[in-house]
Amino acid sequence: MRDINRRTLIEHTLILSLAAATSGLVAPARAATIAGDVTSLKGEVKAEVDAAQRILAQGAQVFVDDLIMTAPTARVTLTLGQGTTIKLSGSARLKLDRHMVNAGGSFDLQGGGLLFERGANGPKGDTAFKSPYGLIAVRGTTFFAGPSNGVFGVFVQHGEIDVTAAGKTVRLLPGQGTNIAKPGAAPSSAAKWKPARIRAAFLSVA
Repeated sequence: MRDINRRTLIEHTLILSLAAATSGLVAPARAATIAGDVTSLKGEVKAEVDAAQRILAQGAQVFVDDLIMTAPTARVTLTLGQGTTIKLSGSARLKLDRHMVNAGGSFDLQGGGLLFERGANGPKGDTAFKSPYGLIAVRGTTFFAGPSNGVFGVFVQHGEIDVTAAGKTVRLLPGQGTNIAKPGAAPSSAAKWKPARIRAAFLSVA
């Protein structure tokens, strides 16, 4: 009887040791950093990281390194950190390269349009958006970037931003916008946008 109990104890010990070793093998390689969450959405919206995709729902968390992708008729609003909101149009692709709650961040707009809004409690550090059309350095609190009137347009409602492409930098002040005809082209000079164009741009992410 003593030998049977001893053998059973050894078997249980081996099973527990194997389970512990196996759990170590499947542990995640890195801890995901929370960037924010989904405030609202319409249609299908996905997040992709390391070739793995997941369907997002209202209230879902999004993480640094996520690539947020919207279906052609979808819309999504993300709240990042304290007081930063990003709204995406349909057929948008936005990579959350880096986001620090109180120190800005960097993003990669790979397609579609967005509306960026930063409240009084938003991060005070630098924020930058890169895209195939150029680089947007954000000092403003509200701006649009994306397809508009057949080109890639950038418009500032509040604050100011610098748009750099093809070796040229254009500074936009409230009410001003710029056009980039295609990737590799320089931005046009800052100019006032007409109300109809502003309305159409904002509706594309509403």
